[in-house]
Amino acid sequence: MYEGVVQDLIDELGRLPGVGPKSAQRIAFHLLAADAEDVKRLAEVLTEVKSRVRFCAVCGNVAQEELCRVCRDPRRDPGVICVVEEAKDVVAIEKTREFRGRYHVLGGAISPMEGIGPDDLRMRELLSRLSDGEVTETIIATDPNLEGEATATYLARLLKPMGIRVTRLASGLPVGGDLEYADEVTLGRAFAGRRSLDG
Repeated sequence: MYEGVVQDLIDELGRLPGVGPKSAQRIAFHLLAADAEDVKRLAEVLTEVKSRVRFCAVCGNVAQEELCRVCRDPRRDPGVICVVEEAKDVVAIEKTREFRGRYHVLGGAISPMEGIGPDDLRMRELLSRLSDGEVTETIIATDPNLEGEATATYLARLLKPMGIRVTRLASGLPVGGDLEYADEVTLGRAFAGRRSLDG
């Protein structure tokens, strides 16, 4: 609908996840109105990210060196691995300051609808890490949706014969939420995962 390179920019921005046609158009026109130095800086950062950032050779997390900062940290417990879908999940868990083990990033979740099976994820790498006997617990922290549950179930079945304790993050009601707005699955999980109040 726009001429040449402007439409190309809108089309490329529209390919980004979560960016629809209207948002792509808004971002494109923001960039057109922005200072040339700001746009140049953005382009340089995008190019630098693609050339310098890689995935950790051990866990698959985002890294600028061969190993990510978590895998390089000798204070982390090597006996506990938290399995997540994406590198952004590592950041979310790290913000809690509750987990002191290591991670394994699968690179997605099992999704037959999208043609993603176990072989498309970093399952072999996980099994390789678990084979040395150092890991005593694997925490499965996949998303609490259909794909995440399928991945968690698959992993639990895969890891059970190895004799490693397999746990799943609890899920249920959010703090500050109202019961009337909770869906059936969330409410059901909250009941299933209930714990006693010591008082």
